[in-house]
Amino acid sequence: MRGAVCRWLVSRTRLRPSFVSEISGFLGLQKSTIAVLCMVMLVGMGEKMAERFLPIYLLALGGGAISIGFLNGLDNLLSALYSFPGGYLSDRLGYKRALLLFNIVAMFGFLVVIAVPKWQAVLAGAVFFLSWTAVSLPATMSLIAKVLPRHKRTMGVGMHSLVRRVPMALGPILGGLCIGLWGERDGVRAAFVFAFLLAAAAAVLQQMLIEEAAPAGNPAPPEKNPLRLLKHMKPPLRRLLISDIMIRFCEQIPYAFVVVWCMKRIAEPVSAFQFGILTGIEMVTALLIYVPVAYLADRGTKKPFVITTFAFFTLFPLSLIFSRSFEALVFAFILRGLKEFGEPARKALIMDLAPEHLKAGMFGLYYLLRDITVSVAAFGGAFLWMISPVTNFLVAFGFGAAGTAAFAVWGRDQA
Repeated sequence: MRGAVCRWLVSRTRLRPSFVSEISGFLGLQKSTIAVLCMVMLVGMGEKMAERFLPIYLLALGGGAISIGFLNGLDNLLSALYSFPGGYLSDRLGYKRALLLFNIVAMFGFLVVIAVPKWQAVLAGAVFFLSWTAVSLPATMSLIAKVLPRHKRTMGVGMHSLVRRVPMALGPILGGLCIGLWGERDGVRAAFVFAFLLAAAAAVLQQMLIEEAAPAGNPAPPEKNPLRLLKHMKPPLRRLLISDIMIRFCEQIPYAFVVVWCMKRIAEPVSAFQFGILTGIEMVTALLIYVPVAYLADRGTKKPFVITTFAFFTLFPLSLIFSRSFEALVFAFILRGLKEFGEPARKALIMDLAPEHLKAGMFGLYYLLRDITVSVAAFGGAFLWMISPVTNFLVAFGFGAAGTAAFAVWGRDQA
């Protein structure tokens, strides 16, 4: 596949084959990783076309505000709970068959919404397609860890993170076009039809291109009990998890209130359009740093990059306290985009520190423990906000500083 890609690029761009081969090698583009990136693009595009407008669809079907709140809570809960089963099934079935299963489950959820235009059916279908990223991420990371050499894993994770941002940006635009053409009810259902077709195309493509890794000699069976699997989590990975939890507290305590601060509480409130621009600045900043930072992280140790990204997480709530205008907020949201600086390195480090035969399961367990614990931060953030926004931001900063310092002192690159 890689050779075919090189020949196609050469025929279209008249570049030297050796140059194209060097670029694909630099970016970690192999047959299986190309298939995964295509899958992320196709399924993600359909997901973001449809899912972002589910609250509008629920209201159009008479669901009311309670159904929207239930959908949001369901999304957060499933994101945490799906991570470990996704990892277990990847270790049990192999990442190729596991990814096919996850696609089929998501497609079934899309069909439920398409076939039954009732708000109750939307919530039932959402159980199957919500958090597709969470359930498929352990299998995706396992694939990257197995098909790429250690010195290319961070680049592979970085390319995955970069490609994920494309449907996040384009999907809502295409979904909005569907609503503009066919209205809120038929437009959202049309978006789900496109989501189903794109997921089906991704399933065919991944089965054609992904190569399953050869099993290791006499591998131990995957562990289905998360408590037992926890015993296999080595001290360096536990230290990373503890620091990461504190960093996510720093992120989630002010998360829901950032837009309120920007549009309601500062001296010069921004408009909804200006807040959209700030979000775009954050996303562009993240996109620009993925590849160069992944390249540097693969050439050396990952710990400095993880510490740096933890520092950017920590500085964002502090910067909000001093950002009282659109111009000042631009700087704050650049900092928010820079928090992606070491995210590929952190994910690659999880895979490096996980046992060889339990990589997907350990990745899923890591996210299960982290996200369930961090869900408390959303509730705590509301009480802190009621005291004052500055209190909310300072407590978040405190958690971030503690997590960054802890990993700087006790964090390790190797098991």
